[in-house]
Amino acid sequence: MAKRSDARILVVAPQPFYEDRGTPIALRQVLHALGELGRGVDLVTYPVGADAIIPGLRIFRSGNPFDFKSVPIGLSLRKVVLDIPLTFMLRRRLTRERYACVHAIEEAAFPAAVLARAHGIPLLYDMQSSLVEQLMRSASLPLAPARPALIAMERWLLRQSSLVVTSAGLADRVRAMVPSAPVREWHFPSAAADSNPAEVRRLRERLGVSPSGPVVLYSGTFEPYQGLPDLIAAIPIVRTRAPDTTFVFVGADGVHEILGHGAAPSLIASGVLRVVERQPRAEIAAFLAMADVLVSPRAYGGNLPLKIFDYLAAGRPIVATDIPTHRSVLAEDRAVLVAPEPEAIAAGILDLLDDAPRARRLAAAARSYAKQHFGWSRFVDSVDALYAEVARHASAPRG
Repeated sequence: MAKRSDARILVVAPQPFYEDRGTPIALRQVLHALGELGRGVDLVTYPVGADAIIPGLRIFRSGNPFDFKSVPIGLSLRKVVLDIPLTFMLRRRLTRERYACVHAIEEAAFPAAVLARAHGIPLLYDMQSSLVEQLMRSASLPLAPARPALIAMERWLLRQSSLVVTSAGLADRVRAMVPSAPVREWHFPSAAADSNPAEVRRLRERLGVSPSGPVVLYSGTFEPYQGLPDLIAAIPIVRTRAPDTTFVFVGADGVHEILGHGAAPSLIASGVLRVVERQPRAEIAAFLAMADVLVSPRAYGGNLPLKIFDYLAAGRPIVATDIPTHRSVLAEDRAVLVAPEPEAIAAGILDLLDDAPRARRLAAAARSYAKQHFGWSRFVDSVDALYAEVARHASAPRG
């Protein structure tokens, strides 16, 4: 274990912390690991979210001039507004205390790069996604002419960072843009979905799902990049050969456009598709244990969804789209990888429903892989090594 500094770490997160969704879940795991390592952490974050009690953690919430009660997933005007007081809070903390480093997540890394350098403090850029790709895929922002400038800004940020840590699947993008940039990938811990049969039976009853029919489950957000329209279009195809199959989507948050178009309304009305609101993370294990097949139909995006780590540990067979992001941790010996289109997704699901021995082999291999590579102690060691590397690279930003 690396020798530690007594100075605290300053983390700046432009997120509603804490909420049970992607980046806040990942951040909470990092904060717990730092607490276990005995590191003190000051977290600068949005004024929205539930407080979390973690050893060594102090939370500093930025201002909320418009009294926002929630923050949508992805880029939004609300986020832009909240990022302004967040930056002022970051500056205030840097003027009041000397930190070991600044750990800046997503767009907060831009002001953090300027402020950290002014204070002579190393910067750890936590690249949960490519901000350029997020902006380019925003239908409301015609930014194609600005793409070269946006890429130049992203490259500048990578060069100013003492170390870049990315979601699984994004490290190659960093190396392509700035070959000299020190970069590492997050591999988050996954907890096995150990739920007793009685708990699973009660969950099926609560959802109105047949006690014997197969369940195909998706867990995650309902954002466009998740590929849910393709999965919805695959449902009637699956049902032609497996008519007793029920599909369960877990993670709805408000009204989603995809649920009001195509086959979705009739599938929901008939009970073939059950849509469940976003659940506390502690409750997800029972949902995963209920599934006969877990699906990740992601259409695009360079960052690996956190659900994949939980899927691997769940002991259930996985169908995922064959895109580079999924291949950063998935392979044919532990998942069925298919083209990102309805027919291929349906075929992958049916293959597993029709071939129980193969489904069991893949599920066992996935859980074994998760235990070997994504255990908690291994994650804590990786966090310790990450901050030690930040200190080593601190004196050599790339200009």
